[in-house]
Amino acid sequence: MFVRLDLLCDAALDALALLLPVECAGCGLPDRAVCAACRTALRPEPSGRRLPDGTPVFSGLEYDGVVRAVILAFKEQGRADLARVLAPALAAAVTEAGAALDLVGAEVVAVPGSRRARRRRGFDPVPALLARAGLDRARVFTPARPHPAQKTLSLEERARNLEGVFEVSASVAGRRFLLVDDVVTTGATLSAAAGALRSAGAEVVAAAVAASTPKLFGPSVAVRRERPAGFP
Repeated sequence: MFVRLDLLCDAALDALALLLPVECAGCGLPDRAVCAACRTALRPEPSGRRLPDGTPVFSGLEYDGVVRAVILAFKEQGRADLARVLAPALAAAVTEAGAALDLVGAEVVAVPGSRRARRRRGFDPVPALLARAGLDRARVFTPARPHPAQKTLSLEERARNLEGVFEVSASVAGRRFLLVDDVVTTGATLSAAAGALRSAGAEVVAAAVAASTPKLFGPSVAVRRERPAGFP
């Protein structure tokens, strides 16, 4: 007898919900970690922008609505399980970067979090996304130094707030990197991390994030395409 796989999956999720009550991270619907409608909103739509320093940055989603709610649940509510629904957006951003630029020989490196943030969350969001996306990462940063939250700061204050936060702990001279983070708003964090790498002699070819905030970061722009890259 033919049985639809999606019906079996729904039945399994219903049974699991009886044991482990959960609600959708995107809309609050009960008994689903992420409901079908919110999964649709999480389908990647890659776009390219540039940081204030000119570095191309690619994102898989716009940081708004359902996407914002799921990412906040992932980062601030300890919902590490949500890495599985957010990783495709980061993977799409990396793929888009590879299609747009020459990333041959470039290594993926995550913007580091602080030890305090890891203790609070119980995990590191960006490495979790990379692992779920099947992407290896180079470990060249020390944990970020503690610093005040960026949310309420102006652009200039954000830049000053990140001075000395990122420190390179490995030899990176002559190496090429694709810098990865979960979300970009003004670009201050990515710029500071990229600056630390460049000061140590590395080349930062581009950045990739799961989501970006168009209202703060600016509209999508075309990024010059060169040749297909031998990148994941």
